Amino acid sequence: QVQLVESGGGAVQPGGSLRLSCVASGVVFSSHGMGWFRQAPGKARQFVAAISWSGRGTLYGDSVKGRFTISRDNAKSTVFLQMNNLKPEDTAVYYCAKSGSDLGYSNDFAYDAWGQGTQVTVSL
Repeated sequence: QVQLVESGGGAVQPGGSLRLSCVASGVVFSSHGMGWFRQAPGKARQFVAAISWSGRGTLYGDSVKGRFTISRDNAKSTVFLQMNNLKPEDTAVYYCAKSGSDLGYSNDFAYDAWGQGTQVTVSL
């Protein structure tokens, strides 16, 4: 049974940074692309970033390009999301997800397992 557990969320002031982690179990982690999505209250789930199985291929949502970086450590079955220069509009619950293939995608239907989410709040 696949389990994805996110951590690293919290409250930060605008301009601050956070690093999210997602540890996977019950899956051959290195065979799958991974993604991060977020959902703010009253809004639809939004694509944030994705990464291929090797880490060499990455995708980013337009709103986070240049500020967020996705990476992975296959030896530790972990995917990371480094978030810099955070803005109030980044406030949301952040979810990691496992792709059904070795690539990462911006469409959520490409993912077949999801974590429980971690809250990120950006405010003064």
